[in-house]
Amino acid sequence: MATTLTTKGQVTIPKRIRDRLGLSPGSAVEFEMAPDGRVILRKADGTAPVPSRFERLRGRATAGLSTDQIMALTRGED
Repeated sequence: MATTLTTKGQVTIPKRIRDRLGLSPGSAVEFEMAPDGRVILRKADGTAPVPSRFERLRGRATAGLSTDQIMALTRGED
């Protein structure tokens, strides 16, 4: 995912990244240089990145069914 540097040294953070980090207009961000030369961007308040919609659902299945029961349901077995 590439972006262009302006003459003022500004870049636009892609929407997918802004959403993942929970960034909105006025949010403070931090840049860190990794030993291998990569640049790490994080929200400045120190919170962890916002989990993806799939990560937020992890561990939410509460039907109380066993794996065999779920497989029977998906196969249409009685």
